Amino acid sequence: MIDSVLVANRGEIARRVFRTCRALGIATVAVHSDADAGAAHVREADAAVRLPGDAPADTYLRGDLIVRAALAAGADAVHPGYGFLSENAGFARAVEEAGLVWIGPPPAAIKAMASKTGAKKLMAQAGVPLPPSLEPERITARELRVLVKAAAGGGGRGMRVVRRIDDLEAEVEAARAEAAAAFGDGEVFVEPYLEGGRHVEVQILGDAYGTVWALGTRDCSLQRRHQKVVEEAPAPGLGDEVLRTLEEAAVAAARAVDYRGAGTVEFLLSREGRPYFLEMNTRLQVEHPVTEAVFRTDLVAHQIRVAEGEPLPAGGPPEPQGHAVEARLYAEDPAAGWRPQSGRLWRFHVPGDVRVDAGVEDGDDIPVHYDPMLAKVVAWAPTRAAAVRKLARALDGATLHGPVTNRDLLVGSLRHPDFDPARLDTGFYERNLAELTAPGPKDDTAHALLAAALGQAVRDRPGRPRLAARVGGWRNLASAPSSRRYTDAAGREHEVRYRWGRGGTLLAEQPGVRVVAARPEEVVLETGGVRRRYPVAVHGERVFAGRHAFTCLPRLPEPDTALEPGSLLAPMPGTVVRVADGVRPGADVAAGQVLLWLEAMKMEHRITAPADGRLTALHVTVGQQVEVGAPLAVVTA
Repeated sequence: MIDSVLVANRGEIARRVFRTCRALGIATVAVHSDADAGAAHVREADAAVRLPGDAPADTYLRGDLIVRAALAAGADAVHPGYGFLSENAGFARAVEEAGLVWIGPPPAAIKAMASKTGAKKLMAQAGVPLPPSLEPERITARELRVLVKAAAGGGGRGMRVVRRIDDLEAEVEAARAEAAAAFGDGEVFVEPYLEGGRHVEVQILGDAYGTVWALGTRDCSLQRRHQKVVEEAPAPGLGDEVLRTLEEAAVAAARAVDYRGAGTVEFLLSREGRPYFLEMNTRLQVEHPVTEAVFRTDLVAHQIRVAEGEPLPAGGPPEPQGHAVEARLYAEDPAAGWRPQSGRLWRFHVPGDVRVDAGVEDGDDIPVHYDPMLAKVVAWAPTRAAAVRKLARALDGATLHGPVTNRDLLVGSLRHPDFDPARLDTGFYERNLAELTAPGPKDDTAHALLAAALGQAVRDRPGRPRLAARVGGWRNLASAPSSRRYTDAAGREHEVRYRWGRGGTLLAEQPGVRVVAARPEEVVLETGGVRRRYPVAVHGERVFAGRHAFTCLPRLPEPDTALEPGSLLAPMPGTVVRVADGVRPGADVAAGQVLLWLEAMKMEHRITAPADGRLTALHVTVGQQVEVGAPLAVVTA
């Protein structure tokens, strides 16, 4: 029996595992970097051990430090969560060699599936359907529509879609470099890219006695940068034959490596519904809650019981019921190239009858070093339509006071006509992103700005005596309008004008808008006979009104620091991971040419030349950490 579990992870998944451990009467141990010293997963663990440093390479990827932490804290088992070392066979062996229980598949199974190229050979022997592999040097223009993938990777790292033969060599090299930096292995391979394909996976669960369950399917086709955003179970619209093929192939894959514990076999379905094996994830998936909701089971509890040597319950898995949909809520700006965000999260609340697996709480800071996912929000209902509606409504009503998030994109995605079983595919955002990030016809930014200004106006003069009382009389003249200036999430500047009326009332300068009530925490506006409430919250210079966030500008702005013309500034805090070959002061560059790569929150961002010109300065070196707005280079036209 396991008495104490150390979770070799952070954030949402650490808290998720802790929840099951508490239900089973098992003590919990957290590990944390310096950046996570006050994080929610650390606060709720029974014990916590510091991993000195901030970067993942110095902390959560140091298996030796984590094993040492488990022994020091008296843990007798290690759960890896997902990401970091969860699919590292060497780490699993080190845990077992230290006399600890590894809550995961056997190290041999992890190793067998660690390389996608090696896994494909193994799957071919097991009769699992595979896409053909291609050799880059033999690809012709006729065949070109390919996917370059890292053999040892995941999460979209080291992955490139190539549609032009002239781009193939450069993209292969870029994928190798990114894979080597992310996984320590630069091996890549090329396979056909199936336009309009669906990403469907099967949840498996195995024990040490030869039993393997297939717990239905999940559709994970809505992706950005090859990383999942919305997932659902079961995968809608699959015929009985396709479903049977998927589940049989998944069980065959598990048996081929003597799999134990929870895992996932991923497939790509062509437009014709033909499945092709992608990879096997030898760990718990981020999207496992939708399977738990449909099968009414706890996959983490099953992982622990299997690790303790128990068999899976006799009689097979429970019968599935209804439909579940999960949305990943990220601190990122989809309209700005999915740029990750960091900073203080002052208020976080998702209403409704939904499951919220969150890594954050009110007042937490979102660091720059890790994945920017804040939470997973999961809705279950008897039907798909009802589950989708419930999830969209919960996200729409969420209170998110902090950095920019992808909440509006998620709501728009769930309500989009293409979010239909007949039209689901991995190209969803490629087709619809511009529409989903554009202001809609019901955009209420102007009213939210007015609410922010009025809420602040009332807040700034509580109980202030009226001017007439101070001077001993009043005049029958309208007061001059007041104004406040803000920037929105896109950096656009707005000026809001309003007027103080008699009796301390506030009047809008916007035609057709009547101020029904104005309090520091809430403003009610009426337009066209319809009243709408705008909750208002102020945190320093940040003002939140309804669903909108603004930055309040000072009345007398500070002069800007002079920058050399052509300066390229860091769009986010991050680390310079690569500088392009030949990029040095004095080199001629072309518009759109990649100059360097900046890594932030597990994603690489290209910094490109804004115009044809000459690189007259390079202010950074590989490995250097930069803050947002830091000068990176100068391109002189």
